[in-house]
Amino acid sequence: MEPAAENALPRYNLGYVWLISLVAAMGGLLFGYDWVVIGGAKPFFEPFFNLTRESLRGWANSCALLGCLAGAVLSGGLSDRFGRKRLLVVAALLFAVSSVLTGWASSFSGFVAFRILGGVAIGMASNLSPMYIAEVAPAHIRGRLVSTNQLTIVIGILSAQIVNWLIARAVPNGATAEFIRQSWYGQYGWRWMFTAVAVPSLFFFVGSLLIPESPRWLVKNGRPDRARHVLAKIGGAVFAEAEVRDIQSTLSRQEIQRVRFQDLLEPKMTKILFVGVTLAVLQQWSGINVIFNYAEEIFRGAGYGVSSIMFNIVITGAVNLLFTLIAIQTVDRFGRRALMLVGCAGIAFFHTLIGLGYMLHLKGPIVVAPVLATLACYGFSLAPITWVLISEIFPNRIRGAAISVSTSALWIACFILTYTFPLLNGALGPAKTFWLYALICAAGCIFIFMRVPETKGKTLEEIERELVD
Repeated sequence: MEPAAENALPRYNLGYVWLISLVAAMGGLLFGYDWVVIGGAKPFFEPFFNLTRESLRGWANSCALLGCLAGAVLSGGLSDRFGRKRLLVVAALLFAVSSVLTGWASSFSGFVAFRILGGVAIGMASNLSPMYIAEVAPAHIRGRLVSTNQLTIVIGILSAQIVNWLIARAVPNGATAEFIRQSWYGQYGWRWMFTAVAVPSLFFFVGSLLIPESPRWLVKNGRPDRARHVLAKIGGAVFAEAEVRDIQSTLSRQEIQRVRFQDLLEPKMTKILFVGVTLAVLQQWSGINVIFNYAEEIFRGAGYGVSSIMFNIVITGAVNLLFTLIAIQTVDRFGRRALMLVGCAGIAFFHTLIGLGYMLHLKGPIVVAPVLATLACYGFSLAPITWVLISEIFPNRIRGAAISVSTSALWIACFILTYTFPLLNGALGPAKTFWLYALICAAGCIFIFMRVPETKGKTLEEIERELVD
């Protein structure tokens, strides 16, 4: 091979890279929709199933978290053993089946079982989609491509909010639980909220069958020729050969086709795993999901009626979408650390203002403004960049297992946040509760500054050498 050819810059087939990345990112869209849709369906399925006890209502809204945790735990080891592509196909099937079965469940026990099944799909998608994208993306646009997964999550959230608003906006103010139970909304409307996700699930299923397997998984499992074929489609033959050599250099013969969770306990690995787990927990304990899950109460406390509350919730989704787009445009320009530091500090500041608003009993737009500003800061920082970093910082040989542990920590943190908010709210009041989240974000800023590496523009193998070797 000529030296000039060997040193030539690869000519990336960016259209192909974007296409397969967007297919994988559809898992994020279904994740976002399936996670949020229950909030709009809640006023309708609760009367239908006669859920009068708070414990049953809480179980209905949180049961999917068990599935999320199970999906995150299982998908790590299984994807290292069977491949990223096969597990994406399984996740797509679970989304399609669980959405229909949940929507048309005839009993509450069936509803819960199918919500947990849908949670398994969410947990799998939260693990697999960013990991697959990171493993096929060229280094110079990897941050943008992995952030696209967060964009699809946000689009899924916004889609669920719009569908819920369109179906629920005609419900008259003051409607009783009995009226809702007997109406079309109580009998069928909430069912279509869940069932709607089956259509994109089928597109995700077909797309997952057509995309290639991750080249890094192929090399790790002793199939370098197939990996070269995939990488040649991405950047040409010279690029493919160089990438395969680089990937192989980070793997020893003993590590091929063998994944052990105990490898995560090696001293060098535990330091990296600590960073991934802490970022995952910080994303949740920043308190943003409290705003998503309790938006109705927040806006009602600000003096808004039912119709305005539903519209304001759609606005929160639109703001989240807009600032996720900003993250996609800036993550490979400004870097991961800068966006995380600015965003985390912004969330701490605006949480402080939200708490101040509660303390002073403010009403109207002056309360909504800091809520939207908090979501804006989250949209360009903790929401997308956490997934980017988690998908980048782990070595090739243990990436699936390590991302699985980090994602599992995220879902456990999400459960703790969701479960403890009513308790904290009752014991401390909303002002001090939001100030507590502000303190957590301030501590998160210090952690990011001290421990989180900058990964912008580096190959996964370069990152591995810097963090492990």
